[in-house]
Amino acid sequence: MSFTELGLRAEILRAIAEEGYTEPTPIQAKAIPVVLAGRDLMAAAQTGTGKTAGFTLPILQLLSTKPAAARGKPRVLVLTPTRELAAQVEESVRTYGHFLPLKTALVFGGVGIGPQIKALKGGVDILVATPGRLLDHVGQRTVDLSGIEILVLDEADRMLDMGFIHDIKKVLALVPKQKQTLLFSATFSDEIRGLANGLLRDPQLVEVAPRNATADLVSQRVYPVDKAKKRELLIKLIDDHHWHQVLVFTRTKHGANTLAEKLNKADISAAAIHGNKSQGARTRALADFKSMKLNVLVATDIAARGLDIDQLPHVVNFELPNVPEDYVHRIGRTGRAGASGHAVSLVCVDEHGLLRDIERLLKKPIEKIVLPGFEPDPSIRAEPIENGKRGQGRQQQRSGGNRPGQPSKGAPQRSGKPPQRGGPARGNAAQHHSGSRGR
Repeated sequence: MSFTELGLRAEILRAIAEEGYTEPTPIQAKAIPVVLAGRDLMAAAQTGTGKTAGFTLPILQLLSTKPAAARGKPRVLVLTPTRELAAQVEESVRTYGHFLPLKTALVFGGVGIGPQIKALKGGVDILVATPGRLLDHVGQRTVDLSGIEILVLDEADRMLDMGFIHDIKKVLALVPKQKQTLLFSATFSDEIRGLANGLLRDPQLVEVAPRNATADLVSQRVYPVDKAKKRELLIKLIDDHHWHQVLVFTRTKHGANTLAEKLNKADISAAAIHGNKSQGARTRALADFKSMKLNVLVATDIAARGLDIDQLPHVVNFELPNVPEDYVHRIGRTGRAGASGHAVSLVCVDEHGLLRDIERLLKKPIEKIVLPGFEPDPSIRAEPIENGKRGQGRQQQRSGGNRPGQPSKGAPQRSGKPPQRGGPARGNAAQHHSGSRGR
């Protein structure tokens, strides 16, 4: 199937062609006709499948062929859990709406509210927002949601995980009951189904990947190692294999800061991103990493959620996540756009239980490699982590190691391959640079 067969207007097809894409991804091929038909949609799609263009393309088509009911009021509201994802969605809208007379605005916290107010006063067709800052605007009466025709909840599972359910319900009370609603989620948990049942009307169900499926192109390895030697092993892997772009996950903000500092002292350029970093620091770190001025970006799960980095070759789990599904989200940062990817996990004795949970979820074992000089000490025993979480052994805590600890832009498929990140941002927009969490 080609994009021309989906019934999109010439201006949208021209923008898609300028990005070099000819064929829709599976989620796009299934979702676009549903949205164009005006149906509510409940879609399960992993990050990197092209889901963002799966709703932005038909939304652009619908708005451009139907006159606005209320002049100046937003007609489409896209809610996302993080600042980064909001920025990528808005960029997708502007890229594919480049030849259409539609206006977009981007609203999230961590930056000044003044420019956002100015953009909203100028009239907006498509509003992309995080829940907290959107409600700030509602409180200041700088946005009117009574004209919303289409509501999109992107990465709804992550919004629930981050505690946005009450904010979402407040927003739902402000938009018209008669509207088209599109819900995208990596998984269809009981909580997501409960949300959908109270929100969607006779939705079309679209699922393009098995629950928690990992990218086929991602090779996965585990290096058993004592916690005290994790940092040394990471440095060796980066140096020996000449890794130039590595996304490293820790469980805590403190752990991310400490690891980035130690890597810099070892002459490996690194920066940490997490919720406590300033907006400017986060934006600079991400830009430097994408341009490869930084070799390593150390991130927490929340901060990394929705990051879209072209052909990222390496992901390292410096610490395994407490939730097995988060492992799938982490390694999904690589192995995209048809390129192969590599996921490496440094696993100490305290994390053996977490590893078993992950392998149970994946329904297969992950290859283990013990490097000479980094053999785990059998005398070190695991201890429970506080609050019921798995342990960080006494000997390892004394070692001074880190304490345990987050379109995609979803561009259409290029020449039959999985989606790549779209071209440069352009068009009518109130552009505010990316950040972290929804407030």
